[in-house]
Amino acid sequence: MADALLQVEGLHVTARNAEGETVTIVRDVGFALARGEVLALIGESGSGKTTIALSLLGYARPGCRIAGGRIQLGETEILSLSAGELRDIRGRRVAYVAQSAAAAFNPSRRIMDQVVEAAMIHGTASRAEAESEAVELFRALALPEPFRIGARYPHQVSGGQLQRLMAAMALIARPDLVILDEPTTALDVTTQIEVLRAFKNVVRQRGTTAVYVSHDLAVVAQMADRIIVLRDGQMREEGPTPQILDAPAHPYTQSLLAAAAPRPRAPGSLPEAAPPVLRVEGLTAGYGPADAGGMPLIPVLRDVGFEIRRGAALGVIGESGCGKSTLARVVAGLLPMARGSMRLGEEALPPDIARRTPDQLRRVQLVFQSADTALNPSRTVAQILGRPATFFHGARGAERDRRVAHLLELVRLPKGLADRLPGELSGGQKQRVNLARALAAEPELILCDEVTSALDTVVGAAILDLMDELRRELGLATMFISHDLHTVRAVCDEVMVLYAGQRVELGAGSAMAEAPWHPYTDLLVASVPELRPGWLEQTAAPRTPEAPASRRSACAFFPRCPVAIPGICDRDPPPLRALAKGSEILCHREEAELLQMLPSRKEALV
Repeated sequence: MADALLQVEGLHVTARNAEGETVTIVRDVGFALARGEVLALIGESGSGKTTIALSLLGYARPGCRIAGGRIQLGETEILSLSAGELRDIRGRRVAYVAQSAAAAFNPSRRIMDQVVEAAMIHGTASRAEAESEAVELFRALALPEPFRIGARYPHQVSGGQLQRLMAAMALIARPDLVILDEPTTALDVTTQIEVLRAFKNVVRQRGTTAVYVSHDLAVVAQMADRIIVLRDGQMREEGPTPQILDAPAHPYTQSLLAAAAPRPRAPGSLPEAAPPVLRVEGLTAGYGPADAGGMPLIPVLRDVGFEIRRGAALGVIGESGCGKSTLARVVAGLLPMARGSMRLGEEALPPDIARRTPDQLRRVQLVFQSADTALNPSRTVAQILGRPATFFHGARGAERDRRVAHLLELVRLPKGLADRLPGELSGGQKQRVNLARALAAEPELILCDEVTSALDTVVGAAILDLMDELRRELGLATMFISHDLHTVRAVCDEVMVLYAGQRVELGAGSAMAEAPWHPYTDLLVASVPELRPGWLEQTAAPRTPEAPASRRSACAFFPRCPVAIPGICDRDPPPLRALAKGSEILCHREEAELLQMLPSRKEALV
């Protein structure tokens, strides 16, 4: 490409494995990128996406080495630069936006000081000029109070705002190339759409050249002009975004698209008479000391009720901060509830884990979101799985080894992995071990907190299929917490939607395909990206409130609701309504009104 800003030829990256052998992790990768073009690198975990992206900075992670190839940015040959020359181009000519904004910011420094730092270090602008540029970026990235937000500390803004501020930090020195590495993976769908819209707006305004790393094809469809599909460190397919999405040639690309497509839920086959494993009524919980009425200083959940039958799965969805993970912590006994009741089978379940019997501890197990932090890195898989087998069932020696082998078989892992450490496993394998550890207790109820959010599309789909098989095979009750509506609809018998700590909708998973929904559920449905370019531009921007509802007796969703009734919704608590499809919602609007006023999304989940 004669007018290419970036040219990559024959890129080779090697690493040392656990046995000390040199292995190739990126093989013969090459592409060209024109100025103002956005290229997406797509593939599952371990495909080489981030390794290639980091190579564009002249950087290889510890244990890795850029062993060959050529990377040319304009007239500069990146791989021939000295360490000092690389420091000079990083942040000035090539900028990097990482997945975790929280890890990129110093919590003890104000946001503006950190955003303008690259301009100060590289001398591209004076302090006053850099601050003026930062305010313009804040405005372009649709951040609230662009003149004031820089005075805040990182903990004083939301996750979505912090992600956009990290983009401002990357763009402040007006780099030639920006690398966006999974920048929306950890965000809920409504926050993600805001961030994507802001990113696309600023990329277009500035004619920015970008490499977008992701495993989410629907997100890439909104951002990229071209796509490179990677697997095992090799390029499998390359082409314009519409061509890759509409007519994929390689079987692996076809499998990625199949995994990304929404899966309609088959009708449930569980007997209605199956007894509840867990029944929760009037649950109120939060943090800080409680008042005389039992309300905590910082309430998170308010009057939440539901039940989960044996062999059934309840999906819990909602934005970050709605109370999903707090609910899992309360059921697990890690956070005592302030008011309400919980029953496990026929017996009351004490709110505090310290008051639960060993059998109650065994019967309720929690599977954490990140297997990387949940598994002890210094223990082998056999030790990790053997410990609960010994603790709950007294298994030792040959009996413990038999149980470990059975657990590995249950989660479809080879027995040979028993002697490996977590660091020697892939992301999907670690999550399977995480699940097997919970199964080792032989529980009745498993609480799964965002267990696929950090996994790529193919591996995440495999984990979901495995969990669905296990709960039917073992008769497990499951609470599946996620911010992905398609995910919970695919695997759950019932779906509960939380907003600001309240249950705003509860209904069968199959019913979530049918309008109407609660206006907030409707917003979640509309915010799930579709596998087609142009969807982002055609979707109305969600209403973001300046502040939450001022009075908790009113509808908490009032400031964001497109069908709110002033004088009623902002004053009176919404009634519980039963819809014809069997769902229940908290809303002042009648079912017929919702169908008439929110008609555009009737087929969004079909």
